[in-house]
Amino acid sequence: MTTTTPDNTSWRFARATAPAVRVLAGRRFSPWAVVHHRGRVSGRELTVPVAVVATPDGFVINLPWGARTNWVRNVLAAGGCTIRWKGADHRMADPRILDSAAARPFYTRLTWAIARRLFPADNWLLLKETGPGR
Repeated sequence: MTTTTPDNTSWRFARATAPAVRVLAGRRFSPWAVVHHRGRVSGRELTVPVAVVATPDGFVINLPWGARTNWVRNVLAAGGCTIRWKGADHRMADPRILDSAAARPFYTRLTWAIARRLFPADNWLLLKETGPGR
C-alpha cells in the first residue's frame, strides 16, 4: 500500500466543496455517497462523504489521501461498512485496496480522466455488496 499526500489542487477542491458534498451525499440524485463505519478505537458510528463508482456487485472508492486514512483503516478492520448511495443503504463487505491498474477497468474513460485530474490517487477501495440496509 502506498500513501499519497494531497497536492494543493485536490486539497483545495475538497475543502471548497466539502459543505455542499456533506449536504448532498447519499441523496437520490447525488453523485456522492456516505460511508457509515465504526471507529476502531472509539467504537463510535462515523460517516464520511465519498465519490463512488458503482460496479456490478459493489463500489469502488477513489482514495486521494491514501489507504492509511482512519476511515479506510476502520472499514478494513471491520471487514465492511454501509454505503448510503442514491437514497438507499447498501451493506458492504470484503474491502480490498486496489492499485491504479486494478481500479482502471471500473471507470469510463471520462470518469477516469476526471478522477485522475481532480483527485489523483495511488489507491482505491473495492467493496462488495452483501445486501440492503444497515
